[in-house]
Amino acid sequence: MPELPDLTVYLHHLDKRLTGETLQDIRLASPFLLRTVSPGVAEVCGRKVIGVRRLAKQLVICLEEDFYLVVHLMIAGRFRWGSRGAKIPARVGQAAFDFSSGSLILTEAGKKKRASLRLLHGNAALEQLDPGGLEVLEIDLAAFTRRLLATNHTLKRALTDQHVFAGIGNAYSDEILLTARLSPFKLPRSLSDEEMARLYTACQQVLTSWTQRLAAENAEKFPDKVTAFHPQMAVHGKYRQPCPNCGSPVQRIVYAENEANYCARCQTGGRLLADRSLSRLLKSNWPKRLEDLE
Repeated sequence: MPELPDLTVYLHHLDKRLTGETLQDIRLASPFLLRTVSPGVAEVCGRKVIGVRRLAKQLVICLEEDFYLVVHLMIAGRFRWGSRGAKIPARVGQAAFDFSSGSLILTEAGKKKRASLRLLHGNAALEQLDPGGLEVLEIDLAAFTRRLLATNHTLKRALTDQHVFAGIGNAYSDEILLTARLSPFKLPRSLSDEEMARLYTACQQVLTSWTQRLAAENAEKFPDKVTAFHPQMAVHGKYRQPCPNCGSPVQRIVYAENEANYCARCQTGGRLLADRSLSRLLKSNWPKRLEDLE
């Protein structure tokens, strides 16, 4: 799922291409993409774009007279930029937004189509889509601490909950927790002041550095290879590969449709965290420490 760094780069390119341009048409390849009834497509078309913004993990195209296009890319949704009237790709194409400057194509890979489009009118309608998470790059340590201590989630869950913090997902939470050298299952109330400060600093460093990296990689072109798995990442998607800090094999916990990647030596004192499915299957044979894997 595109997260804060990826979405920030999208916004940069959308702002350059869309602000001041007119939305001419919305072509829907999938009737299930549009999740609202009113206003209709005809009501939003013909209006100029006055700006773009991010609302948690949602991208918002702001039109004249308080009309909005809100796109949630979910896990597999992606944008492409093409010439005006560009054809919607077969199978993966979900919609095309035709502007006077070109066409923004929305694609979604996979069988499960979860990306959504909402057409809204009025600030009140837009505010209802805001889950309320704080922007980590816009708050100080005190505000970060208060928000984190107000939840009973584990650190992994708290970082990825859009009601707690905005824009962070599965990938960058793994990188943040490795940088902070904290277990994904540690509870906020158990953190020392030093650990809390370390986590806050890690959020700032990881999100800022990855935003800058992705912006540099896509400085001259519209981002067309947005992914949650980058070769330069330290632990996310690096199961069994060596941790860049200590060389120990990266571990993984799989739950539901997500996973947590971590380094046992750097983050949990060498202790292996129990995987819900495998640990139940193996029971007493489940390895407890890194040494048990050797």
